[in-house]
Amino acid sequence: MGGRMMGLARGALSALVIVAGGLALPAQAQEGLRGFLEDLLPFIGDEHKPAPAPDTAQPPQAAPAPEAVPDAPIAKAPAPLAPSEPLPQAGEPGRRVPFGRGEIQLSFAPLVTQTGPAVVNVYAKQQVRARSPFAGDPFFEQFFGRQMPPRVQSSLGSGVIVDPSGIIVTNFHVIRDADEVKVALADGREFESRILLKDESLDLAVLKIESDDAFPVIGIGDSDALAVGDLVLAIGNPFGVGQTTTSGIVSALARNHVGISDFGFFIQTDAAINPGNSGGALIDMSGNLVGINTAIFSRSGGSIGIGFAIPSNMVRAVVESARQGGDAFERPFVGAEFDAVTAQIAEALGMARPRGAIVTSLFEGGPAEKAGLAPGDVVLTLNGAPIQHVDALGYRLATQPIGSTVTFDVLSKGKERQIEVELVRAPEGANETIVDIPGDSPFAGAKVAELSPRLAQRLRMPGSASGVVMVDVPRGTPAAQFGFRPRDIVREVNGETIDTPQTLEKVAMTKSRWWRFTIERDGNLLQQMLRY
Repeated sequence: MGGRMMGLARGALSALVIVAGGLALPAQAQEGLRGFLEDLLPFIGDEHKPAPAPDTAQPPQAAPAPEAVPDAPIAKAPAPLAPSEPLPQAGEPGRRVPFGRGEIQLSFAPLVTQTGPAVVNVYAKQQVRARSPFAGDPFFEQFFGRQMPPRVQSSLGSGVIVDPSGIIVTNFHVIRDADEVKVALADGREFESRILLKDESLDLAVLKIESDDAFPVIGIGDSDALAVGDLVLAIGNPFGVGQTTTSGIVSALARNHVGISDFGFFIQTDAAINPGNSGGALIDMSGNLVGINTAIFSRSGGSIGIGFAIPSNMVRAVVESARQGGDAFERPFVGAEFDAVTAQIAEALGMARPRGAIVTSLFEGGPAEKAGLAPGDVVLTLNGAPIQHVDALGYRLATQPIGSTVTFDVLSKGKERQIEVELVRAPEGANETIVDIPGDSPFAGAKVAELSPRLAQRLRMPGSASGVVMVDVPRGTPAAQFGFRPRDIVREVNGETIDTPQTLEKVAMTKSRWWRFTIERDGNLLQQMLRY
């Protein structure tokens, strides 16, 4: 008990010594405090006793003058107490919380100066034609026609220069259906640009500035090296007010079910992202591009601290595809379809928690079947990277080059094993010809083809899908006006089964005022009859 009391007394004395030394107390308060300390002296050792109080009768000695420091502030706040030992740091080496007043007062200005010139504004324009409200009326059509006069619709976003030759990455929705795309640099220069590649499912597009000049760039970093809590900067042109930089941290990784696009592996950040920031840069503290700002979660239209960015490793794969001349991003083919592992599935398989992606079907003769993967197997990791959900597997596979071999950790029949799967190009069908439907019918202007694994992959459709699919429905065509969409599978027209593009072309050339057809959209059969 005595040792415990002595420890408490020593702790209290140490705290009081600090307080007494750091505060200017009145004389009466100093005398009371000194008396209390003297009462504690019998309980403590000599090493904790305070120094003798100075003789108050003697005149106070002037404090030594501080050394002259160039450009020193007039008044300097007292430095924080230094810990006796370095604070333990959590996370990977090189990451730690800011320590000390000096580190908190550091500026992002050098980083913005380095990267800001490579973030550009993207202006997209398109002519929009609408169907006349009098279309279909024999009397008013002769005066007003079937088409309304075109109007110009514009959109504003951001982009990032990733190659000195002027290759720019932005979001697909920024340049969707654009007839003209211009790029404005931070220094005021403007250039025409052309679209090299666009992928709606990833919401990414690659542009090329029409100029031989060399441009500033931001290097593409490794988004897999990010950790929750890392500092990041978002640079873009929100609301068209000009280039703006906001700071924040990585709030989460591998976000899916965001509802932005088919892509399901986003970086979440609380750096303010607003309309117009789309396509802008998310950079780390080394000045590397770690993401393309894409969307926000908001009820008001403004930032509430929940923003999403496409990881830079996905961006790198898309840019490399554009450099090789591809007009669409081609994903590696494994010959398997996967689904999410639910809590019920995890319990049935004896898993501690839901994770990974379960194999639902295999493509006969595909790489997955050759490697020994079977329906019901659960893919847990890819090249050592954990697979949190089925969208994470899709992301990991998409960032791998075609022709490479990946290693899966698989849970099969209650046991874990490793298998190696070769990633190949998706096989083509017997007939890959795209047919433009001519004539004067509801299908006129649509581009159709027979589905194959490669075409299904390009259109982000199930690999088992078959039939005659609409690959593209250009704006202003009768097919677009009647509401047909890409990925619609035409099953039947006027009682005739559509099994090839040539069959649809033949049927569409017939003269008819009434059209009855059946299409499959997102797995649902839709039947309609209309007068044309």
